[in-house]
Amino acid sequence: MTIYVGNLSYRATEADLRVVFAEYGEVKRVVLPTDRETGRLRGFAFVDMSEDSQEDAAITQLDGAEWMGRQLRVNKSKPREEERRGSWVKG
Repeated sequence: MTIYVGNLSYRATEADLRVVFAEYGEVKRVVLPTDRETGRLRGFAFVDMSEDSQEDAAITQLDGAEWMGRQLRVNKSKPREEERRGSWVKG
């Protein structure tokens, strides 16, 4: 399972998130997506932990918590839907 962390401060770093989530267990991976054009953080992240029980505990404790002046949204990440491309061709 992957955890979605929304409403993040734009000042948050991977190291910051690792520290917060390490309180609940081993953090395997943190991804902070950036905007392709500007390179700025997009205000959300994905966190993977080594055990589902650790992820569940982190979600329970951190969802709605205030961190860096923002109220976090923390939940199970939903699978990304495949992009659907139109079948029409510009002409």
